[in-house]
Order: sequence, then structure tokens, then C-alpha cells
Amino acid sequence: MTAETRLVVCPDCRAINRIQPDRAAQATCGKCKAKVFQPTPLEMVGPTFDRHIAKSEIPILVDFYSPTCAPCLMMGPQFDEAAKALHPSVRLAKIDTTAEQAIASRFKVSSVPTLIVFKGGREVARQAGAMLAAEITTWAKKHI
Repeated sequence: MTAETRLVVCPDCRAINRIQPDRAAQATCGKCKAKVFQPTPLEMVGPTFDRHIAKSEIPILVDFYSPTCAPCLMMGPQFDEAAKALHPSVRLAKIDTTAEQAIASRFKVSSVPTLIVFKGGREVARQAGAMLAAEITTWAKKHI
């Protein structure tokens, strides 16, 4: 791998791809041919989440939410807008803490919504509470 490429996990088949940052928006998976980046958040579950966090060399912004939480539901469309603004330099993902309690517990998510930025497999920033798209974008850029 060269300094000009980044390892990125395919959202469809979970294959690891080498992507040139200047071509990230058009990149397709070498295995399944799906687009590697979409300007929408990925809904992740345990094994998918762990693979993306451990193997991707791009920052990943994760929204830990609950489908029964009013602030979470209010922030959902804002998170979608932030995904468009941050595409393709940051992967945005969502974790349903009701369905994925083990992940929420592992990262000590005690309130929702909570945003966490991961880089190099590690948490680098955290913010609890609902935010607007512009606030999410600004906050994420500050930590990537």
C-alpha cells in the first residue's frame, strides 16, 4: 500500500479495498463491484461495525441512536444531510443501541443520540445530544 491510498471496507460485501482519496467518490469494490462510498449513512450491526472500525483507514462517524428516542428521530435527517456534506472523506454510520446493546455497552454509550468519531480503530471524539447537520459537519471536521 502506498501513502496515496487508503484501505476502505466495502459496505456491501465487507471486502477491503485500496482507494485513492481523489477518486473515492467514484470508487467501486474490487470484489463485488458495488460503490465503496455512498453519501448516506450505513446501518451497521456487530460484525459489520467491528470490521469497518478495525480495517478502514478513513474516519468513521457513528450515530448511536434508538428508534424510540424523539431526539434521535429528530436528528436522523440531520445526520443524513451531514453524510452528504462529509462524503467521501468520512464514512457515516448508525448503530441502533436497542438492537446492538453489546456495542453500546462496549463503548459506554449511556445516552442517545451519541456521536463518536473513530480513526485508526480508536475513538477520538464523542458528543452526546441531538445536533443540526451544520453542527454535526463542523464538529466532525474538527476531529478528523
